Amino acid sequence: MDEAKYLYLTTRGHISGNPHEIEIWYVEHEGCHYLISEKREAAHWVRNIRANPAIQYRLGETTVAGHASVPTDSKLIAAVKAKMQAKHGWSNGLVVELCRAEQG
Repeated sequence: MDEAKYLYLTTRGHISGNPHEIEIWYVEHEGCHYLISEKREAAHWVRNIRANPAIQYRLGETTVAGHASVPTDSKLIAAVKAKMQAKHGWSNGLVVELCRAEQG
């Protein structure tokens, strides 16, 4: 299990096109990283992902180019929320998946 509490997600602004970085809790599951948006679709970073799913994220000294999506598989969502609850004591919101560019 990942030891770091946060990852640093960079998206492109859905209006400006400028890069925006946030610090956010995450968990790892089956080779991808997952976040939860407390504000769901209203969060600016989720809006940015919806407009342009190409992202970068940083864990420690490692920067990963990838893509983001909102999964719909209920078993995956439940597994991610359980891991988030165990790691951070919180899991209420919209699950967002981050995968390396070469992953599906």
